[in-house]
Amino acid sequence: MRVLLIVIAAAALSGCIQLRAPDKPIEINLNVTIKQEIVIRLEKDVQDLIKKNPAIF
Repeated sequence: MRVLLIVIAAAALSGCIQLRAPDKPIEINLNVTIKQEIVIRLEKDVQDLIKKNPAIF
């Protein structure tokens, strides 16, 4: 019984917490830069083949 009174007293004396949605919408700005680099390295013999036969590609 005493524990119940302590719990009720603690609940009555504790502060009130309110949760509510903001009036204005939440704005999130993300400045994202995507940089993509593609490096193609050809073997020497493939480079020579392309030079000899440019019509391949």
